[in-house]
Amino acid sequence: MAKEAIEIQAAGREVRLSSPGKVYFPEVGYTKLDLAEYYLAVADAACLQLRERPTTMKRFVDGAAGDFFFQKRVPKTAPDWLETATVRFPSGRSATELCANDAAHLVWAVNLGVIDFNPWPARRADLDHPDELRVDLDPTPEAGFAEVRQVAMVVREVLTDHGLEGFPKTSGSRGIHVNVRIEPRWTFTAVRRAALALAREVERRTELATSKWWKEERHGVFVDYNQNARDRTVASAWSVRPTPDARVSTPLEWDEVAEVEPAELRLDTVPARLAERGDPSASIDDVHHSLVSLHELADRDEAEGLGDAPWPPHFRKQRGEAKRVQPSRARKRG
Repeated sequence: MAKEAIEIQAAGREVRLSSPGKVYFPEVGYTKLDLAEYYLAVADAACLQLRERPTTMKRFVDGAAGDFFFQKRVPKTAPDWLETATVRFPSGRSATELCANDAAHLVWAVNLGVIDFNPWPARRADLDHPDELRVDLDPTPEAGFAEVRQVAMVVREVLTDHGLEGFPKTSGSRGIHVNVRIEPRWTFTAVRRAALALAREVERRTELATSKWWKEERHGVFVDYNQNARDRTVASAWSVRPTPDARVSTPLEWDEVAEVEPAELRLDTVPARLAERGDPSASIDDVHHSLVSLHELADRDEAEGLGDAPWPPHFRKQRGEAKRVQPSRARKRG
């Protein structure tokens, strides 16, 4: 027997959605169709953040409570209208990834079990030069969301001091992201260097923050500079997250940050919020900022003896990077 399927109208196309009644969020009962309808409701705002960006598909074929896997390559059976970008890796391999440029692309991805979208910080016209710096505030187990809020406000202060405008959003999980549009003329390494300098400055200004990569050294809220390394992605604005209550990574006004409650921003509440209040990040593409000031800050750090910080483990060791070994192990070896 053929599985139940429906056709959904999206961006002038008919997109097939199989098993629309399949429950994707068992604790609250939201179905695959509910997820597709959510993305239809927020499509314009969501695609503002996704358009022209290669996007890794994070597939939950059994719903949010099941296992997931990352799929970089679009399947060969993809429709001919699907927009894509070919990404090349240091290994010499390549992958043709989704560019979710309109509502039809969002529904097509949901049909494959995609819940949240994870785009590159670069657009397909120039994949070697990001146009977004990403500040990822990730609380350690002993920290709460109150501390994340406070650190986010310090991030804003540092950005402002360096002539940068950041756009905050909840991560949809335990953290906050702040995105900054930048001139697409720096390499990933240069953007990461700016993000590291910013993280260290935030750490200097508040005891609640840390830029330490090794978990045994962290406290409070980790400012994850390595999210700016090539091939790293985070959930985009307006993405539903695979939490039991279907929370959404939701853009905020800065005056909301101090009191925002992520549990209130869900698949069932965010479309109405967007319709009533508009998109706080709607102007994100109006200005692309220079990173010169943050690079000057990095220069000062390096002149004072602060070299590069650890890279993610799958990257080869970088020039100026300290030994890539946990500090406790290094002490034992010494």
